[in-house]
Amino acid sequence: MDEQETIDILLATYNGEKYLEEQLNSILNQTYSNFKIIISDDCSQDKTKEILEKYQGHPQIEIYYQEKNIGYMKNFEFLLQHVEHNLYMLCDQDDIWMSNKIEKTYAKMKEKQADLVFTDLEIIDENGKTIAKSFNRKMEKIHKITKTLETNKIAYLYNTVTGCTILAKKQYLNQILPLPENTKYIIHDSWIALMTSLSGKIAYIDEPTVLYRQHIKNQVGATRKSFNAEKFSDIRKVFIEVKQELFSIYLQYQDKFPNDLQELNQKAKMYFDRIENKKISFRGWYIFHKLYKYELPSYYILNFIILNMPLLGEILFKIRKAFKGKRCSSKNEEKA
Repeated sequence: MDEQETIDILLATYNGEKYLEEQLNSILNQTYSNFKIIISDDCSQDKTKEILEKYQGHPQIEIYYQEKNIGYMKNFEFLLQHVEHNLYMLCDQDDIWMSNKIEKTYAKMKEKQADLVFTDLEIIDENGKTIAKSFNRKMEKIHKITKTLETNKIAYLYNTVTGCTILAKKQYLNQILPLPENTKYIIHDSWIALMTSLSGKIAYIDEPTVLYRQHIKNQVGATRKSFNAEKFSDIRKVFIEVKQELFSIYLQYQDKFPNDLQELNQKAKMYFDRIENKKISFRGWYIFHKLYKYELPSYYILNFIILNMPLLGEILFKIRKAFKGKRCSSKNEEKA
């Protein structure tokens, strides 16, 4: 292997006592050895600090303790501001890194001359048992990744780049920072991927490099909460609310976008505002098409019905709910 560049690994911790030590050891045992782990603890109330103190003084670890709880977005922003070297990676406190994660992503970056590399993940439960071999296939992201990989649409409508798999170049931090504030739906990894994609090159490794742990305390996980709603109106409300906030934030940072996306940002915000209280609307369907044209046909049609034909969506939702209830009743009768 060529001479290794130093990579800064950014780890934000908060009440992570259960899995933190396993994660840290998985990083320290990487086949790629030239890295520095920069940790910021956000006023943990459990034994996280005690665990971190075991690593205090380690030549590859630098630890900061926040004086007050600032939240995970500000904690990652703090870490991004402390990147020293030309390359950095993001890290979650409860995952496990496969031993060649750094080596593989670094090699891909060199091969593709990319500015950001991300990978697939293997989903595990709290006990380390595999739930799904591929996160991106389980979440039906692989089609979107394939279609938009080398475009600025890779993280535009929704994020397809999972933060804990990222290796990225420091040079784009001026574009990325500061992170958006007062947002429920835009998180640090999606913003990093979006801002980098606007002028940089993205590369993808279609295999897992992380054991991605799902447990009750996950802030972001492998679920789609909107589909657990009891009412169709609640699903539609969430769909529209997410996109209204997304494009509101984009408009706040409009100068960061190229001209074609500046225009699309404006039209998309108007589109989602206009359909919010409509029972049926085909006006502006071309904006919908521009936003969703990279999706699977089934996803495209489903979203078109939800957003533009809510009366039909309500009927289909009730049929689906009734069928699901009938199927559950049949299963219960069989068990009885």
